[in-house]
Amino acid sequence: MAITNMKRISFNAGHRLMNHGGRCENLHGHNYVAEIYVTARDTDELGRVVDFAVVKGLFKTWIDDHWDHAMILAEQDEVAIKAIRSVEPHRLYLMPWNPTAENMARYLLQRVAPALLERIDDYDIVVNKVVIWETETSCAEYTLEQCDASEPHLAEAWRQSLLDQASPGH
Repeated sequence: MAITNMKRISFNAGHRLMNHGGRCENLHGHNYVAEIYVTARDTDELGRVVDFAVVKGLFKTWIDDHWDHAMILAEQDEVAIKAIRSVEPHRLYLMPWNPTAENMARYLLQRVAPALLERIDDYDIVVNKVVIWETETSCAEYTLEQCDASEPHLAEAWRQSLLDQASPGH
């Protein structure tokens, strides 16, 4: 049996999509919402997958420190990076891919979540899905299953963690 809970985190950020060919190629911003889905094999002694405050403390802090009120740009977007760096003060976060909602969800699941979960000793959990809402009507999700194709070692490590939780004495 696996049980999942979700924490929703709101933040504001700007971005642009390189080579979009439309309006989204311009610098612009969104009121984003990130949904972090956390799964465990079973609940703790209180009946929780994880205390919501733990997920909030990790992910909201990371988002606030890196993405909130920042320009999120692709590392390859030299023109926009130069433009943003010419303004003081500025907050800039560089991603390895174009900062689409899809890639932001992918980044949180593949790159951020594993590092944040290493800080938790009291729970055996995995982040199995991240959803990024770019507007009230448009979102993208990235799941562990999607990790199989792009980073199979990461997905396998998380699956093994769930199997370990199910083993006797764990």
